[in-house]
Order: sequence, then C-alpha cells, then structure tokens
Amino acid sequence: MNKRLFILLVVLMSISLIGIIFVQGYWIKQSVEDKEEQFSGMVMEVLSKVADKIEKRELADYTSELLKIKDSIGGHAKTPELLKNLFFIERDVNSNEITYYSHGILEENYNIPSTFFDNNNFGSSADSTLVKNFTSIRNKTIFKEEYGLDGKSLSLTPVQKIEKIGGLTALDKVAYEDVFREKARTQPIHKRVTRQEIELLLSQELKNRNIETGFEYGIYSNSLPTKVKSRKFKFSKTKLYPYPIFKDTDGETNYKLLVTFPAKKKYLIKTILPMAILSLLFTLVIIIAYASAIYQLIRQKQISEIKSDFINNMTHEFKTPIATINLAVEAIRNPKIIGDQEKVNRYLTMIKDENKRMHAQVENVLRISKLEKNQLDISKDRVDVHDIIHDAMAHVELIVADRGGYINLHLKAERSEVLASDMHFTNVIVNMLDNAVKYSPEEPKIDVYTEKANNNIIIKVKDQGLGMSKAVLKKVFEKFYREHTGNIHNVKGHGLGLAYVKKIIEDHQGEVYVESEKGKGSTFYIKLPLI
Repeated sequence: MNKRLFILLVVLMSISLIGIIFVQGYWIKQSVEDKEEQFSGMVMEVLSKVADKIEKRELADYTSELLKIKDSIGGHAKTPELLKNLFFIERDVNSNEITYYSHGILEENYNIPSTFFDNNNFGSSADSTLVKNFTSIRNKTIFKEEYGLDGKSLSLTPVQKIEKIGGLTALDKVAYEDVFREKARTQPIHKRVTRQEIELLLSQELKNRNIETGFEYGIYSNSLPTKVKSRKFKFSKTKLYPYPIFKDTDGETNYKLLVTFPAKKKYLIKTILPMAILSLLFTLVIIIAYASAIYQLIRQKQISEIKSDFINNMTHEFKTPIATINLAVEAIRNPKIIGDQEKVNRYLTMIKDENKRMHAQVENVLRISKLEKNQLDISKDRVDVHDIIHDAMAHVELIVADRGGYINLHLKAERSEVLASDMHFTNVIVNMLDNAVKYSPEEPKIDVYTEKANNNIIIKVKDQGLGMSKAVLKKVFEKFYREHTGNIHNVKGHGLGLAYVKKIIEDHQGEVYVESEKGKGSTFYIKLPLI
C-alpha cells in the first residue's frame, strides 16, 4: 500500500471515530438536559396540584365547620329578609300565555361563637360574631289568559309554577371564599398545613408521575423559613423548585412551597443509563474494531516490508552459491581442467558444499513453516545439556578460531539431564552460537554458562558483539525480523534463526529471553525443566 494512501486512510478513520465519539457524548449530554427539563416540568405540575389541594382542603374545613355551627343553632336564625328581587314578564300572543320570572336573594343572620376562628380578630371582643347566610330563590310562573262567556271578562289561570331555592352564584361564591381567605391569613402557617399533609400529597403526586426519588421541602414566608419543613431541607437557589401557596383572590401570597431533590442527578442519569450503556458499548466496539484495523494495517505493512527484505536477502544468499556452482561447472568443462583429477574433485566438492548450503537454507525456511503449523515431528528423549553444548560448539569453533575468537564453557550445573529432541535442541544451541558469531564485528568472544535454579537448568550464551537497542529486543524473536544496520546483507541470515529457537524452546515447556545493551554485547537465556 502506498504510504500516502495509508496515512490518508488512517487520518480519515481517526476523524470518523472522533466524530462518532463526539456525537455520542453530545447525545448523552442532550438526553440528560432533556430529561432534566421534563423533570422540572413535572415537578412544577406536582407543586401546582399539591398547592391547589391544600388550599381547597383549608376552604372545605372552614365551610364544614361553619355548616356544623349553623346546624347546631338551628332555628335561632333571625327572620329571613328579602334583600332584592328581580323579575320580568313576557306575553306570548300566539298561545295567550304570560310568563312571570323572578330571582331574589334571601338573607339569614346567625350569631357564630368567636371560638370558631380561634381568635378575636373578627369583629370586637364579643362572645359571638354575626355571620350572614344568603340563599338564592328563583320563581317561574306561566299564566293562561281566558275570557268569560260574555267575551269581555278576562281571567289569568296559572298553568305552571316552578320554584328553586339554591346556593349563591359563582360571583357570590368568589366573594365568600375571599372572606375566608382573608381570615385564614391571620392564622400561623403551621396551623394551616402540616408536614404530614405536604409529605403525603407530594409522595402521591410524584408517584402518579413515576418520579421515584427522595425529596426535601419547606415553606418560606417572604424568603424567611417557617416551622413547616422537612428535617434535612437546605435552602439552595440553584437546586430549588418554588411554587406559591395560599394565594388570595388577586393571586398574591407571602408563602412559597420549596422542594429540592438531593439525588436528582443520579435519578436523571439512571433514567437514561440503559441507552447510555448501550451507546457506550457500541462506541467501545467501534474503538476496538478501529484499533484492531489500524494495528492490522500497520502489521501488514511491516510484514510486507520484512518479507521484501527477506526475499532480497534470500536472493542475495542464493546468488553466491549459484554463481560458485556455475563457475565450478565451467571450470570442469574446460579441457585443460578435465584431465586434472585433483582439480575436478576440488570443484566437485565446491559444488557439493554450495548445494548443501542452499539445501540448508531451504530446510530452515520449511522447518519454521512446519513448526508454525504444528506439523514438525519432535520426538523427545533423555539428553544431557552439557553434551548438546559440546556438540553444538564443534559446529562453529573452526569459524570462531578462523576469526581469532574463542568460546569458553562454564558448565557448572550439578544436574543437566532434560527431556528434549537431540537434533532440534542441538540446532537451537548452534543458532544461538552462530548468532553471537555473526553479530561480533571483531573477533568473537563467547562464553557459555549453565547453572541449576530450583528444578530448572539455565543456559546463558554471552557475547561481546554489537548488542541491541530496547526496540530491537521486543522484536528479536519475530519471524523474518532482522535489525537494519545500513546494508541488509552485511550480516548473513534470514531472520528465522531466533524465531526457530523460540518455537522449539516453548515446545519443550521452556523459556527463552535476552538481555542486551547497544555496543556492549548480548546475553541469551534458555530455561528448561530438569528431569
């Protein structure tokens, strides 16, 4: 993939992901605000209902008490007096009927004990208070005009009469309520309403609207607290819901019912929690999928680069033996050489050695491929680690000696027998020694140690070569990975040796790891369980 296209793709995906996260966050925030607005509307509706019910209950109490007293004094009312009487007369020519309608107001006076009002503010300090009762009287009479036999005398005969005695009109009722509201204002607030009544009404109205959260309340008079409030009520301008209570006819009052919800935030969040969790879960899935996609893209890009390096390096590795074989074949075909048996044998030996070299490289690639697919047959037997180390050292000691270096053995483990594959474990040690030789720019100086740790044997292969950076240490056991040092061919190899070592050691239930510092060499550790 083109580098610019890859960067563009990553940028676009990142912008899309950030946009999705932003939209989800905005949606959750907006949902909380909408729920809070809806909650505030329902709370104000609740307060309106509660205030209305308390006011109606107070008026009903006064009216009920007044009617009881009126009934108790019965016939002691003064003689009723007709205050005013309105009437009209209508004549129907077609039917010869005359309709007479009248509406009058009857006044009755009662002396009510002053104790009814709990104080002497109404009137004077007398033992009783004058209360007037007004009753509406409505009459409707229809007369029929009839003439005598002489055709001259006229008489009116009533054919229908309706009389209704009832309460006052709506206007008179308002006046009546206004009188009692004015009287009620003289009472202290704790005598007009109780805490139990407020709590019961608030609980009922909130429950009817499915608002299930705790609340605190208080009644304030001209911004000052009264005795009517819950125990944990605290005044706060930003968290209160105020509503006027005990309003007069003009809609004015000194009292306000204040309600607060200490757990409002938790309640609002709880209402949107299921959808918010689903939203966050899907966002998390998108983030994980995005991160995985980016990781895979980067990984594939790295693998592509590594494979390209591997192919280039493998081509270079095959190029030399192929060229050597071609030269040897051309030399043998030369008439001057073909008669010299010694030279022919030497060239044949060169061809055989180079062929073995190419075969070994191919086998190395196939072996790591089979190992990854679990197709490599590894039979394990009881072997001595010290013997394996001696055999492996024999494969590389000539190369080390040729470069003026050394391999020193420090085999101090008291027990050294493990369950392992002789061939594969020998290849592991050879690979590690070969690695130490390849990455020593000067004469190779290698020390091999063994020691017993609990029920394990630890093998250390220490060199004084180039060493590795921390970034390289994390990838050194990955397949095809090789540290770039300018020219990728300055150190022979395909990046398969240490990957093979790791696979084999793990198959033997062991561990392999490395410690290194740039410019100070490396130390590889192998840990295997002892028999």
